[in-house]
This record gives sequence, C-alpha cells and structure tokens, in this order.
Amino acid sequence: MINNLHISLTNLKNESRMLKETDTLVKKSIFKKIYIVGLHEGDLKNIELIDEHREINRISLKSRDLPKNLFFQLIKYMEYLTIILYKYRKKNIRVVNVHALGLLPIGVFYKFFFNVKLIYDAHEYETQTQGLRGLRKKLASILEKVLIPYCDKTIVVSESIADEYKKLYPKLQRPIVVLNTPAYKEMKKKDIFREKFNIEKDTTIFLYQGGLSRGRGIKILLEVFKGLSRYPVSNSKSTNTPVIVFMGYGELENLVKEYSKKYENIYFHEAVTPDALLNYTSSADFGILFYENNCLNHYYCSPNKMFEYLMAEIPVIVSNLYEMKSLVESYSIGVVAKVNTPKGLKDAIKQAIKLDKKELQQNIQKAKDIYNWEEQEKVLLDAYKDVYAN
Repeated sequence: MINNLHISLTNLKNESRMLKETDTLVKKSIFKKIYIVGLHEGDLKNIELIDEHREINRISLKSRDLPKNLFFQLIKYMEYLTIILYKYRKKNIRVVNVHALGLLPIGVFYKFFFNVKLIYDAHEYETQTQGLRGLRKKLASILEKVLIPYCDKTIVVSESIADEYKKLYPKLQRPIVVLNTPAYKEMKKKDIFREKFNIEKDTTIFLYQGGLSRGRGIKILLEVFKGLSRYPVSNSKSTNTPVIVFMGYGELENLVKEYSKKYENIYFHEAVTPDALLNYTSSADFGILFYENNCLNHYYCSPNKMFEYLMAEIPVIVSNLYEMKSLVESYSIGVVAKVNTPKGLKDAIKQAIKLDKKELQQNIQKAKDIYNWEEQEKVLLDAYKDVYAN
C-alpha cells in the first residue's frame, strides 16, 4: 500500500486542519503511512507518533539562525528541500501535499524526480495575505502562476477563493473547497468562564478565540469593551456591562493582558488543547470575529473559529467581510457589523444582546448539521479519488 507526504512551514503544534485531513485519509484506508513534515522549534519533539499510521517529523535546520532576508531564506529553503528529499526518497511516497505556496517548488521538484501526484492545499488566499506586499507579493504571484499548472489538485478554504483562482487560472480546473470545520459534536453547555472569573449569571459573555495577532481586530475589541456601558439583559429587567474573554496567544497577548488588569469586563485566558476547546467555547454567549478588511485573504476567509463557535452552539458577531457576512445572514446565526469600525462593533453588540436566543439556537443547529468535518471529508475523499483516476 502506498504512502503520503505532507509538508508544512510551521512547527505543526496547532495544525488542526492537517491532522483532520490525515486522520480521514488513514481511516478510509487511502494510505498505509502518512508522514507530516514541518520545522523544529523550541522544546518540541523532532519525531512524534500520532498513531501507528501517522508520524510527525520536525526538521532542525542548521541554517535556522541566519538572517531573514531573501538570500539567506533561500539557503534555509534549500537545506529544508535537501533533508526532505533524502529522508523520504525510499518511503514509497506516491502523493505529496504541500500546505503553503512557498512549498510549491519542493512539491514540483518531488513530482518530476520521483513521479508522484502533487496536491496544493492552500490554507489561505496565499498571494493576498496581510503583510505580503511589494517585491515579495510580486514574486509570490509569479511563483504560483508558474507552478500551479503542475499540481494534480488544488484545495482551498472558501468558495470565493476558489472563484478567484478560477479567474486567475481559467485554463485550470476550479479548486476543490474543503472548509476548515470541526468534527460534529453534540454539545452540553458549560459555564467555565463564569466559574473561573466569577462573572455574574446575567452578564453577557463575548468570546474571541484564536490568534492574538494584527489584522484580527484585537485593538478595536479592546477599545470598544473598555468603554461599554450597562445594557438591558435579554428577557430580564436587570442591566449589566457585557464582558469579553480573549482566549489564545500571539504577538498582542501582552496588550490583552494589560487591558485585562485595567478593566473589569476584559479577561484573558490562555489557549487550551483542541480536545477541550469546544467546552470552553460553549461557556460564552457570543463568539466574535472582527477581522480587518486589509487584504483579500481576510475579505474572502471562512475562519475555522467561525465553525467552532457554531459547533459549540453560540451565535456570532462578525465584521462586514464577504464570506463571513454571507454565512451569518444566510442562516441568521448572529449579527454582521454594518461598518468595520469601533462604532460598527458597538452597534452590533447592542443588536446581538436583543436577539431572540431560542430562534438563534434553532438556526445554529441547522448550520452545524451542514458545516462539520464529516461533511467536508466527503469532498476531500472525492478529490483524492479523482487524483488517482487521472
């Protein structure tokens, strides 16, 4: 039976999408063995066995500490390529999956020298991400345009991104859309945040979970919640000030912690393990995703956090971005801010608190029956069958 190689540019610590995909491929007996390769970092294990069929290998680069300009990045890249080719040359690899645009050259190299099938699994709109500009953006666009025709299948994370790829590369097959949804889970609502932070029963809890990084609206959330007034509680005569819990990590983590010390309605909670995540998520009343409209990747994104909120059966507040707006309005599962500003968010919070909770729950249940991994893996498996057929 043949084997599969997945290549990433991350440390593989929180790659839930890759783990779900490879779990499906193993359980459905598509491959006997799957090797997942990434970059070593900190005290993480170099070799980690997920189960008898899946192995993580974090590669330590001798060139890691070299400067980050393009010349030295190329040296690191060549070292990474050389190690991968050497380690897996005799592993009976027949399908290679690259999980970032920067890895396409490795995938194409592998395809031609080892006669394998190549799948490009783009976790974002790779050439349109925030921070990618100038020469780097131009080079990324050229790289993708030149190499994507050699891919046997391209997988993307939203319908809008698939449409954009079809416009960019009209002669190629439209990419397959595999949404980054969690596995279906029947939920029993928890109350972890109220218990841990001693939050009053009638207080509305908003949750932001995920990366505490720039472009995610973190600073807008902080500024809005620090100035919130008391609002009437739905179906109650009492009033209270809504609170927000930030759960995650990233470059803005210290800023969030500073605000949490100054303001009584702002809390920070460290990230939790994937198996415990939805219990924490269900402890909130609303989930918030307030991505900034600063790149097409954000405008067309369907974040996994959105689907985690739905699986935990909590309604959402989202910024006015195409894909998120479409989902929320199609199923009436929350509120879309009219404008992506502090005032827009504040108005959305006021509106959300007044929503009919019973109706929301009915709508959320319909959505989670559709947006779960069990449905998405059907699309994934069809894509692999098509690769084999051709």
